[in-house]
Amino acid sequence: MEESGGEGGRPQPGADGSGPGPAPEGGKPQRRDAPGGGILMGRPFGVPVYVAPSWFLVAALITWVFGGQLDRILPELGNVRYLVSLFFAVAFYASVLVHELAHTVAALRFKLPVRRIQLQFFGGVSEIEKESETPGREFILAFVGPLLSLVLSGVFYLGMKAVEPGTVPGVLLAGLMISNLLVAVFNLLPGLPLDGGRMLRAVVWKITGKPMSGTIAAAWFGRALAVSVLIGLPLLTHTGSDADVGGMETVMDALLAAILAGIIWTGAGNSLRMARLREHLPELRARTLTRRAVPVETTTPLSEALRRANDAGARALVVVDSQGDPKALVREAAIVGVPEHRRPWVAVSGLAQDLTDGMRVPAELAGEALLDRLRASPATEYLVVEESGAIYGVLSTADVERAFVQAMARPGS
Repeated sequence: MEESGGEGGRPQPGADGSGPGPAPEGGKPQRRDAPGGGILMGRPFGVPVYVAPSWFLVAALITWVFGGQLDRILPELGNVRYLVSLFFAVAFYASVLVHELAHTVAALRFKLPVRRIQLQFFGGVSEIEKESETPGREFILAFVGPLLSLVLSGVFYLGMKAVEPGTVPGVLLAGLMISNLLVAVFNLLPGLPLDGGRMLRAVVWKITGKPMSGTIAAAWFGRALAVSVLIGLPLLTHTGSDADVGGMETVMDALLAAILAGIIWTGAGNSLRMARLREHLPELRARTLTRRAVPVETTTPLSEALRRANDAGARALVVVDSQGDPKALVREAAIVGVPEHRRPWVAVSGLAQDLTDGMRVPAELAGEALLDRLRASPATEYLVVEESGAIYGVLSTADVERAFVQAMARPGS
């Protein structure tokens, strides 16, 4: 699966989602390049690959289950079977990494930045930070992962034919052939967040001309798929079986189905929510979110500065020099922290933050370009300027975040 602009992997605001959006409490935009996600294993093609802690749990589970299978097939191995099983677990996840690298290479080929690859509980995720520009590219980007898994399955099949059956190499190659085939088939199922869901999204997008229509269709297919997995997987595994339907094996199958269904359902919902956000993202405009500001000189008492702001209907203060050039912004949080009886004795200079180049935002910035600008220079307030350099007002990250949350809450069109 591959995650774009928040999965199957895509960009996400804050699924692990890690994506565009100001931080709720600190007043500073979050950086997408923040480390995290587990143990860094390397940087193929310049993209960091992380192994999540949950991978070790899965590796132990695979080692135990596959070790039990080896005990029936190759009983002479004894406890060495667990070492062979561990090798299988590592080789399987190496195959998953190849699957994710296929998404990554395709994304880089289309000039889409990839934040990271993460190997986790159920496979892997390639976090692609932007959406494909066309449905054709979206289809290719989603399809290359399952395609590589199918190719690997074929390679392992050929290798299996070249060795003697009933040996350790033969069993390992057979296991890797089957597991990669299952990965390919599972990811081709037509529902978000799986790769097949992104392919379905691309097809509907192409037919309707509306990416949101594709996302809605693929997300609801994903939810239907989640319900099918929850109900159908336990029934499928015990069809024609003499196993005790109340035994531990049945419980484990039901638990696995519930986990898979939960992951698919949640991923489908996240994909739909992120698509709705991207649809409304252009509504985030620096010009419309900016607070009107009044210029004040360094020595102006806070009480006088607030009086001028109230008279002008302004909600922000910009500290200027004797020539009227902006030098600093008075922080809203600092104003709140000054008791009213002390405000006539406190100069605005003591409550201001010096302006840096990154804190000057063009009034015409909007959407993702605006969020990228705020991420690049975290601050609580920004000076918004016209093309001429004239002061337009002050942009608060609190206002951007509020508008961001409202955009998330509005239904998609």
